[in-house]
Amino acid sequence: MTGAGRSVARGLVIQTAFYGDVILTTPLIRRAAERLGAPVDVVVIPAAAPVLADNPHIRDVLTFDKRGKDRGLAGFLKLARALRRRRYAVAYLAQASARSSLLALAARIPRRIGFRAAPGAWMYTHAVATRAEPHQVERLLALADGAPDRREPEIYPGSAERTAVDALLAEAGIAGSYVVLAPAAHWGTKRWPYFPGLAQALAPESALAIVGGSGDRADARAIRTALGAATPVADATGRLSILAAGELIRRAELLVSNDSAPVHLASAVGTPTIEIYGPTVPLFGFAPRAPLSRIVEPDPLPCRPCHHHGPAVCPLLHHKCMRDTPISRVLAEVRTLRQILRIRARSS
Repeated sequence: MTGAGRSVARGLVIQTAFYGDVILTTPLIRRAAERLGAPVDVVVIPAAAPVLADNPHIRDVLTFDKRGKDRGLAGFLKLARALRRRRYAVAYLAQASARSSLLALAARIPRRIGFRAAPGAWMYTHAVATRAEPHQVERLLALADGAPDRREPEIYPGSAERTAVDALLAEAGIAGSYVVLAPAAHWGTKRWPYFPGLAQALAPESALAIVGGSGDRADARAIRTALGAATPVADATGRLSILAAGELIRRAELLVSNDSAPVHLASAVGTPTIEIYGPTVPLFGFAPRAPLSRIVEPDPLPCRPCHHHGPAVCPLLHHKCMRDTPISRVLAEVRTLRQILRIRARSS
């Protein structure tokens, strides 16, 4: 936490979910800053804070380690007191969480805006209905009365991130275009199991890169094993920061990903995405927003969707929503999108 509070009208955005959710909150952050005429402060979990680095619409990024050092009543009250000293005029509750609602109330923020259907909505001064907006970005923008034009997620990689990506690509011997694969997902049932086979099919046609966190090394290892030592691949798993991973995706021809956070990185940098769905559905509001992006869904299943996030294990133990989506379907989408991109490049 940085900076000392001053007695001025100031805005706060509270979003303590995963970093992908924080990326989707950046249009709200920008809109709130526009409405208030000044950058806003943002409360996030420590793991998500780096994705907001150098965002010009943010004054301070305040961290709330709700499952670590700030866990429990003492940590909650410490943050509430710190927020109270800053004397915010308005708080935007981007996460539908009773804890976030209580935090804004305990911080004595006079104007508290959140979703009408959220737990703890009774603690808001203004409860907003989402009116069936198709995407989470528009839902969040509704907290700040929407926007006059289409808004997209934003990230701001800097020179350090560009240098890290330069080094990774040089190490792999990649000088031209490449396709990024994102085989992991926080929720186990969201993981399409055939990324190694897709990599084998794509390797003769395109250079490849892999993105993921330090906990996703097994997924990356499976791809590298399938390709063999003779096939170079830029494996960024656990090696790049979130912003640097965004820079790697920005330079890519396209991204192939499960329904997971790399999709939102691609939306923030405008890279076309092929998103593979299983237990979740695009109607939940987290589909890719970059132009030309495509969605791969399984054939209709009576059990789908089974969970808002996707459970750790298939409730019916068959995982058909992912296992029955063949490599050929995803490969066809990749080839179609690459052909479109080549035609557009020639015409421009």
